[in-house]
Amino acid sequence: MEENKKTPGAQKPKGRERRHKCQQCDKYFTKSEGLKVHLRIHTGEKPYSCEECGTTFTTSSNLKKHQRIHTGEKPYSCEECGKAFTQSGHLKIHQVIHTGEKPYSCEECGKTFTTSSALKPHQRIHTGEEPYWCEWCGQTFARSSALKIHQHIHTGEKPYSCEECGKTFTTSYHHKKHHRIHTGENPYNCEECGKTFTSSHGLKKHLRIHTGEKPYWCEECGETFTASFRLQKHLRIHTGENPYNCEECGKTFTSSHGLKKHLRIHTGENP
Repeated sequence: MEENKKTPGAQKPKGRERRHKCQQCDKYFTKSEGLKVHLRIHTGEKPYSCEECGTTFTTSSNLKKHQRIHTGEKPYSCEECGKAFTQSGHLKIHQVIHTGEKPYSCEECGKTFTTSSALKPHQRIHTGEEPYWCEWCGQTFARSSALKIHQHIHTGEKPYSCEECGKTFTTSYHHKKHHRIHTGENPYNCEECGKTFTSSHGLKKHLRIHTGEKPYWCEECGETFTASFRLQKHLRIHTGENPYNCEECGKTFTSSHGLKKHLRIHTGENP
């Protein structure tokens, strides 16, 4: 008699533990309500809608979390520093700052992370995987958040607005950075010379003055640069590109700075 063969990993649920099965992916659930919510992954149904902005969600709990963006409610507070968060998961991630714990390690380069969700997109640097793609232009991204920000180019959406001057931004990061112009806050400090900056990116670029690091190099001649925009400007020497044009006389320049200096000839302005 032929033996019954069982598919590896496809274990039958015990007793009444998991009676409700998804016909789409064979996942089991203990309650019919759990299956009902799960099925929305396959159907795409999002029955819960935010009255403020119209964003839809698969569960009422996810809607409730989202609504805190509009209400400003942050019920989860850190006992160490008092910083508050909209979600308990965000508080848990934050608390690692105080403990210094980074339990998730990249097998390729050894870099460590506070969460598995942070490790996963990092690993795509090594694999080259970019699973998120833009339906408008086909560009691909390693992170869903990067795709979302990119799509604002096509939609023109700038959902973050400055209450001081009304200027709008595509990301909360740029909004926060801009807001420091009004507050005068420069939280990033150079330990070498004491100069302060509004962003970590600004500090990182500045530190190259002290370290001598020039990570951007020209493939044509090998010259190196501290910033990508300096490399881009330099490349025009090789390509002959002069994208900045004087409307007065038609003369062209490789940089906006060169054009600005030239315009003084026409305006009579002293430098």
